[in-house]
Amino acid sequence: MGQSFFTTSASGTFRGKSLVSTVALAALIGTAVLTAPASAATLRMAWSQDATGLDPHKQTAFSSIRLLELIYEPLVRLDSELKIIPALAQSWEFTEDGKTLTFKLDPEAKFQNGDKVTSADVKASFERLMAEETGAAARANFLSIESIGTPDETTAVFNLSQPDVPILTAMTSINAAVVPVSEIEAGSIGTKAIGSGPFKLEKWEPNAKEVLSANKDWAGGTVAVDGIDISVLPDETAILAALRTRQVDFALINDPLVATLVPNEASLTLNRTPVLNYHVLQLNPSRSPMTELGVRQAISCAIDRQDVLDTALLGEGEVSGPLTMPAYASDPSQLFCYERDVEKAKQLLADAGHAEGFSATVIAATGEPPTAAAEAQVIQSQLAEIGIKLDIKMMELNVYVDTWLKGDFDMAVALNGGRADPYSMYNRYWTKDGNLQKVANYIDDTLDDLMQKGRVETDPDKRREIFGAFEKHLAEVSPWIWLYTSYSYTAQQKNVDGFVATPTGSLFGLSTVTVAQ
Repeated sequence: MGQSFFTTSASGTFRGKSLVSTVALAALIGTAVLTAPASAATLRMAWSQDATGLDPHKQTAFSSIRLLELIYEPLVRLDSELKIIPALAQSWEFTEDGKTLTFKLDPEAKFQNGDKVTSADVKASFERLMAEETGAAARANFLSIESIGTPDETTAVFNLSQPDVPILTAMTSINAAVVPVSEIEAGSIGTKAIGSGPFKLEKWEPNAKEVLSANKDWAGGTVAVDGIDISVLPDETAILAALRTRQVDFALINDPLVATLVPNEASLTLNRTPVLNYHVLQLNPSRSPMTELGVRQAISCAIDRQDVLDTALLGEGEVSGPLTMPAYASDPSQLFCYERDVEKAKQLLADAGHAEGFSATVIAATGEPPTAAAEAQVIQSQLAEIGIKLDIKMMELNVYVDTWLKGDFDMAVALNGGRADPYSMYNRYWTKDGNLQKVANYIDDTLDDLMQKGRVETDPDKRREIFGAFEKHLAEVSPWIWLYTSYSYTAQQKNVDGFVATPTGSLFGLSTVTVAQ
């Protein structure tokens, strides 16, 4: 990821960095899957937080993304090293000026209703997620797209208004999934799930269970299991008990306390992987007194990030600035007030006219993350030392998401998704055209200018410099208080093999899992 996203070929055209090896890599992936044992089984799985909806373009909750990435597919995806590899697209190519991006689709790709995946589906999908009325989560990532051409069924041509370095990375998200044009026209996206991925959704009983079957027509290879039966067990100690008694083969663990107990079980394996997602205290700079820079900075100076991490997450993580991807991450101790300074915080409050403090409410979701309540409590205690009285309001996840999307909060404890590129990670919040500006409620010319410069800059060293300045400024103006990154955890029985965890927290690796009989 430290390399430029574009390389120059002998003919002088820009090519997607994975282009040369995409066909070979796809063949290797297919070969690896096809060598799975002939015997198959249904994978019994458990997690603690269920999906909140089925529309891949709109969902922001991790629990929804984890389900939908097994059913839908984007044009490209990220591997375990954050490299862009084929998904529905076998190859891609930029023109020399970087303003035209052409994809060649896998001619064998089919949706789970039997229809072929064509360029018409790609065009309709991106037009849908770019339409403001859709309310797509990743809309801001694709506003450089002026038009999409479909010269034939397996060719999609994206015509861009400007060079857009991070657009390929943005396309790896399930929020950029390709959906059937027929379902778009029928208005049924979100009421049922018809994708082109490795699994079909046969049944969904919200907050109870999902039943997935293997997609026998999946162009990505042969799925080694017959299906996945997912049980929703809100108590993660119950998930651990089900693993211990072999009622469950595989589980997604969100609670670090429960995860630390897994290695004590000889029959179980724990997969523990650092992720790009970040824990953050979101302030609402449109609400008084957070409208004042000194107040926001005082809150930042009053927070002991390491203490919150140690108390709420048992130290299972690392204090981080806004940029969590390895290619751009910096030393957070160099950012504004990352060393707690209570006296400075009190002085900043006094200078802003709030020497006696003030009262505010912080919202947090039950279950996502499971540490949200503990994080809120530690932050409540720390802010009390400078006179800020914080009322904690816990919400069910679906209520929290709706409230969060409306920006209807003073402060919010959040776990937000990371991306492999800073622009695709943050443009929806910190650009003037960002579709989640209502959530961020803050923008200034410096943030917007740096984001736009980073978007078009192809030199990797210059991009790091641009986004380093972006991160420093964002920490200083303190619209949010970044806390830390943590880990993704999955646990499995010893007879489960083949799962590969990634820094994005994706469960797509279940497509290659085998269960020994």
